Amino acid sequence: MRIITTTDALAAFCEEARRHDYVTIDTEFLRERTYWSKLCLIQMALPVGPGPGTTGQAVLVDPIAGADMSMQPLYDLFGHKHTVKVFHAARQDLEIFFVEGGVFPEPLFDTQVAAMVCGFGEQVGYETLVKKIAKENLDKTSRFTDWSRRPLSVAQMDYALCDVTHLRVIYEYLAAALARNGRQMWVEEELQVLTNPATYTVHPDDAWLRIKTRTTSGRFLALVKELARFREDYSQRQNVPRARVMKDDALLELASTRPTSYEDLGRSRLLQREGRKSDIADGILAAVKAGMEMRPEDMPKPDLAREQMQVNPALADLLRVLLKAKSEQLGVAPKLIASAADLDAIAAGERGVEALRGWRAEAFGDDALRLCRGEIALSAKGNEVRVVVL
Repeated sequence: MRIITTTDALAAFCEEARRHDYVTIDTEFLRERTYWSKLCLIQMALPVGPGPGTTGQAVLVDPIAGADMSMQPLYDLFGHKHTVKVFHAARQDLEIFFVEGGVFPEPLFDTQVAAMVCGFGEQVGYETLVKKIAKENLDKTSRFTDWSRRPLSVAQMDYALCDVTHLRVIYEYLAAALARNGRQMWVEEELQVLTNPATYTVHPDDAWLRIKTRTTSGRFLALVKELARFREDYSQRQNVPRARVMKDDALLELASTRPTSYEDLGRSRLLQREGRKSDIADGILAAVKAGMEMRPEDMPKPDLAREQMQVNPALADLLRVLLKAKSEQLGVAPKLIASAADLDAIAAGERGVEALRGWRAEAFGDDALRLCRGEIALSAKGNEVRVVVL
């Protein structure tokens, strides 16, 4: 087991990785007490094989013990186009590297995405793939450990390395499966979302869109927008979780009660002690004032079109049957292809939904539109549902 704590050692490993077709990568991090994830450990492993240099070297890169270590050699490896960077459920890992280094791995392979289009179900976990593909069992005792504490125990290090050593077998299996079924482009389309900076960028002005509310009052939404803008900006600047400033239910309560003083804030049932401190309290009161003073023409507009959407229930049911038939035929989880909301939207006449674009159009969307236009019908024979051209 090798632990890397210096820039030179990291550069040497990354130089070796550039000679291989792929390298498996995972991270351990903490986010419970911060807005941005705190990187605690990086695990990497090289292929195992009969050729020279394919001994399967695996390392732990420790940015805490190596506080002066530069990550630039790793970022340079990320840009090396002849070595595939393999992750499982890469979103949070990629967010860390994008926030800290402004880079994305290229080319990228996510075994969770690949497994979903290869028939392993929706958002399949790493443990499941290890058991089904690598035929191994994971030791889960270190799963909820504090990765920021040093020294790391042998059990912690063994657990961390398993996240990249078994990943080699899983990657090779799934890469071969994609080559056989011709769905590489499906995976690449999904990965475009993971390597889009917009996926990891939350602008304070847009933070209100993430808050669920059934109220359509323009003034109420203006208050929600200003309160969410303050919370997002404060959380990012101070690097504290949003919930430490105020939780969503407290934010909605404040948008309803419209406090104008510390005394009013003190009467809030849901605002936590942290939210009553002067800098946060001042921000809340200022946000409420801004929401109350917002001009009607500047107020957020609810998505009335979707709320007033006229869904054809019979057509929506037929689309569900078609989706089930297509997903079973392809061996792909139905929810990966289209959500229940997508089906209702299609049945209501919307044509901008995700299920009608890209690989989903090929898998389901094109036939869904033909069904809506009356060009095909569905028939049942035994347990099988068939598409019939009219």
